Amino acid sequence: MQSLHRIPSLEQLSALTAAAAHGSMGAAAHELGISQQAVSARISAAETLMGLAVLERSSGGVRPTGQGQLVLAWAERVLDAARDLGDGIQGMDASGRTLLVAASNTISEALLPQWATRLRRAHPDVALQVEPGNSRSVIEAVTNGAVDLGYVETPQIPRGLRSRTVAHDELIVVAPPDHPWARRRRGIDTAELSSTPLILREDGSGTRTHIQQALPGHASPLHTLASTAAVRDAARTMGVPTILSSLAVVDDLATGRLVRVKVTDLSMPRALRAIWNPHQRPRGPAAELLRISTQPSRSPRRGPRVPPA
Repeated sequence: MQSLHRIPSLEQLSALTAAAAHGSMGAAAHELGISQQAVSARISAAETLMGLAVLERSSGGVRPTGQGQLVLAWAERVLDAARDLGDGIQGMDASGRTLLVAASNTISEALLPQWATRLRRAHPDVALQVEPGNSRSVIEAVTNGAVDLGYVETPQIPRGLRSRTVAHDELIVVAPPDHPWARRRRGIDTAELSSTPLILREDGSGTRTHIQQALPGHASPLHTLASTAAVRDAARTMGVPTILSSLAVVDDLATGRLVRVKVTDLSMPRALRAIWNPHQRPRGPAAELLRISTQPSRSPRRGPRVPPA
């Protein structure tokens, strides 16, 4: 048991692994939410306790020594085990808890219901409260610590947040079956698509951000609406094309209420991501929901497969 006296604390191990991962004391301090001096002090104390140098300092930053690479690998295993222990303990004490999740419209409509069903089986006493919105509002809620976990469609994740891909999706052009585009066997090209006013999601939504990147300078929308369901319904009733997630129109394509329009020179794949605040790491039910959402989908539903993390 003498060797236990030479094991650094979890805080010291976190400082070591963060500095090694970023190659910088300053970046490690930002991640851990402490001062750079505190990071340096924790690392020095850990090295003194172990009696070896883990990191080599230079004007360009820090990097692991030969022995340090082994120590860091072991440290990661210790930290992972500690996180599992913490998540497990918190999960046992989750009775009656409300799990707050913010999710963009497509994810809240198409994916969260099946995830919620699986979470309910694992934590029957946890109430899941979902706040739907666009990706901009989800990022704001996660950044401010107002929710435990967020799900977004936007390609830009702020540097201060952590993220993990939970699914792959594709934006597609759809139109009502009586629209001229629906009868175009050869499809349309981006020039025609860009010059045609469409019904689209509002600014700040992940869908709209992807469209703006894929079709810079596209025509001003005929209408902008604040939910995926509203855009889908408006396209059907007004006879106007739109661009939506393939996940959001699975049923409409199957029943013929909407028709996919081929765009000969454009594809719009995207990743859907879970996001969280590193100072409010997912634990207990939140960690379980994150695990569920990054597992392969068990649903036979048509549409993009949810890949493993």
